[in-house]
Amino acid sequence: QIVATGICHTDEHVLEGNFPNIDFPVILGHEGAGIVESIGEGVTSVKPGDKVIPLCLPQCGECSFCLNPESNYCLKCHLSESQSLLPDKTSRFTCRGKQVHHFMWVSTFAEYTVIPECAVAKIDAAAPLDKVCLLGCGFSTGYGAAINTAQVKPGSTCAVFGVGGVGLSAVMGCKVAGASRIIAVDINSDKFAKAKELGATDCINPRDFKKPIQEVLTEMTGHGVDYSFEAIGHAETMAAALASCNMNTGVCVMIGVAPSGSLISIDPMLLLTGRTWKGSVLGGWKTRDCIPKLVSSYLEKKFNSDLLITHTLPIAKVNEGFELLRAGK
Repeated sequence: QIVATGICHTDEHVLEGNFPNIDFPVILGHEGAGIVESIGEGVTSVKPGDKVIPLCLPQCGECSFCLNPESNYCLKCHLSESQSLLPDKTSRFTCRGKQVHHFMWVSTFAEYTVIPECAVAKIDAAAPLDKVCLLGCGFSTGYGAAINTAQVKPGSTCAVFGVGGVGLSAVMGCKVAGASRIIAVDINSDKFAKAKELGATDCINPRDFKKPIQEVLTEMTGHGVDYSFEAIGHAETMAAALASCNMNTGVCVMIGVAPSGSLISIDPMLLLTGRTWKGSVLGGWKTRDCIPKLVSSYLEKKFNSDLLITHTLPIAKVNEGFELLRAGK
């Protein structure tokens, strides 16, 4: 039973046709929290009544990536093959007798869903499901990109491109890691008050400048930032984020999902001088191991992801939620 679900831009990418390996009709949603209603044969890690977070990135615990302590990408993941059906190649959803597809094996825009055991994590019974649902994707992705993927050092300077839910979570991660300067970059200045509340020290709108934003950031910081994060999903902002970090020791982390088929053109000198360019999937967390620990950290008030919640709507108004997302609200 799904109790609460966040709306993430990845769901919107599917609607725009920018996400690979999707079959329609499909029940979207991948950032949820709920309560186990019943379990199938052989399931041992959860039981009816347990509070859980469905995992859009599974952790099978058996593939070579799951067995590698440095990897969090499971080879059963949707980026490797379509997850429009469950692992047994069936769909458990029908509408008026016709098959409806699953999304990333979780499909949280439904009151009830069926999920493989490797794609669900049992969490603390005290967790408020309408708050910790964000840990299923958005918060964990941005926060982990700073903590795990970049491994931001105390006293460093950071730039975060795009301060929606994921970017704001990256800001929170940079702050927890001890960054001394965190620069939020967005073309929607309405987002800056929240960014400052969560730890941004500077906020800049690229539309306020006549020169490329990477030049602005380089001038602001001397030689570029120590860490940059792209949380939008545009090829041009990914290239700008790379160019805005220090030419030798700078680390740029790509979090945003670019439209399927996108290509990036960059000057090889940007990397030849020593910069590091990394991707991050779900913040680098091994999901079944780490999401329950993040929920415990939330309960211990180590971070306040509640500040990311702007609206609460009933599931019947999910389309209004998408309209608010598109409007930048």
